[in-house]
Amino acid sequence: MQFDPPLVRAQLVRRYKRFLADALLEDGRAVTAHCPNTGSMMGVCEPGSTVWLSPKQGGKLDWGWELIEDTSHGAPTLVGINPMNPNRLAEEAIRAGRVPELAGYSLLKREVRYGSENSRVDLLAEAPGHPTCYIEIKNVHLRRKSGLAEFPDSVTARGAKHLRELAQMVQEGHRAVMFFLVQRQDCDRFSVAADIDPTYAQALSEARSRGVETICYGCRVSPAEIAVARPLALDI
Repeated sequence: MQFDPPLVRAQLVRRYKRFLADALLEDGRAVTAHCPNTGSMMGVCEPGSTVWLSPKQGGKLDWGWELIEDTSHGAPTLVGINPMNPNRLAEEAIRAGRVPELAGYSLLKREVRYGSENSRVDLLAEAPGHPTCYIEIKNVHLRRKSGLAEFPDSVTARGAKHLRELAQMVQEGHRAVMFFLVQRQDCDRFSVAADIDPTYAQALSEARSRGVETICYGCRVSPAEIAVARPLALDI
């Protein structure tokens, strides 16, 4: 996924009211950007950090926040904070054959209604000779320990709901996959942040016991593009 138009470097002043972020462009201009991430953004919203903004076309604000440089673990690493990107990234990777667990699916549909709780699945994958596959995709950016990506960064009742729906699809004879996508490249394994949301951790454990598959991939991140790069080990 390439950024077009190109991103613009800035310095984060503050993130506030969940959806807003003030920043200083390199030419000294103060701007307000839309923050698409409604979570806590633990570890990736430190004032003074270098960020990259996208010039928006339309909408109330002229800028959108896409990346931040995380320096809290030593060597700087770029982190994608936009939770709207993983669905597109995962779809691109599946179509390109970079996700072996989901190889062979020729038809991918976005945002298809399913289940008994009025949900929409992120991707519905279909192909002749393959079971219908329901794929939920979660954006991951939290890192608290060396090399360990974690989800979630705040309590997510919606996430637990999705896991129940996926388990129901398996019970009905379909395939279901929980796909965690880490928008940073300094992690080699993934775990659930059970101390942040024990209910979600329990829901994932129960879903896995009922046949829901779990995969996790890390991304290559730069100001020019983000791309799915490699699988991460599961520490669940």
